[in-house]
Amino acid sequence: MRRLPFSPWHLLLMPLALIFVLPLVQMVLTSFMTSQEINQFPPKFLPTSIHLDGYRTLLSESNILQWFGNTVLVSAIAVLSHLVLCSLAGYGFARLKFAGRGLAFLAIVATVMIPIQLLMIPTYLMFARAGIVDTLAAAFVPWLASAFGIFLMRQFFLGLPAELEEAAVLDGCSTLRTFLSVVLPLARPALATLAIFTLLSSWNDLLWPLVAISDDSKFTLQVGLASFQGTRRTEWSQLMAGNVIATMPLIIAFLVAQKRFIATMTFSGLKG
Repeated sequence: MRRLPFSPWHLLLMPLALIFVLPLVQMVLTSFMTSQEINQFPPKFLPTSIHLDGYRTLLSESNILQWFGNTVLVSAIAVLSHLVLCSLAGYGFARLKFAGRGLAFLAIVATVMIPIQLLMIPTYLMFARAGIVDTLAAAFVPWLASAFGIFLMRQFFLGLPAELEEAAVLDGCSTLRTFLSVVLPLARPALATLAIFTLLSSWNDLLWPLVAISDDSKFTLQVGLASFQGTRRTEWSQLMAGNVIATMPLIIAFLVAQKRFIATMTFSGLKG
């Protein structure tokens, strides 16, 4: 019997992949339709011609570029702070021995089970007293670190052989120097994965910025796009055009870091 040139699983995965890609393709095609084509029945999948009215109206009548810049700033700060703080905390829980290490790590991981809705009111009151409500700081401060990021980095560091660090200590390196010169270069796949997860979460965050920010000039992309959906009327062409602008950077970022992402998921899953 002749063997297939690919894994038999691809026969199942390829149709599933097409199902997941179909909404994305529909979103892109809809962004090039007119309002009449979008609202007609039965709905059309392909536009009769390419129309840029949704993009022109979006750029001329909204602050989409400013929202995009705000989102880039918030996500950049979130990614950088996660890479620094979560890697330091993860390494400390994986390698450093101190009293209450297991209990402290358990307490941090347990916060993942707390619904975000329960934390919104006390967080809002705390931010209001600090004077950062209705500013971009209100959007990125909650993303400075996360329990998931600490857990991910700890799991990766546990999988690294301790002999490498012991050899660096014998050569006279301090703990911080060992971390910076030996451990971090080996942790690039984990750092790339953490950056992807943080970018996705902070870029797509809607609920908290919607509560904490009311100034139109401080909106992030998701909050700004949500304003296009009204009770009686929704500007679908503008909304789809905005979603295309908001989605493309994430797709590009994932494609760039795809190999490191898969490598980390495989490696960090070996150690418990």
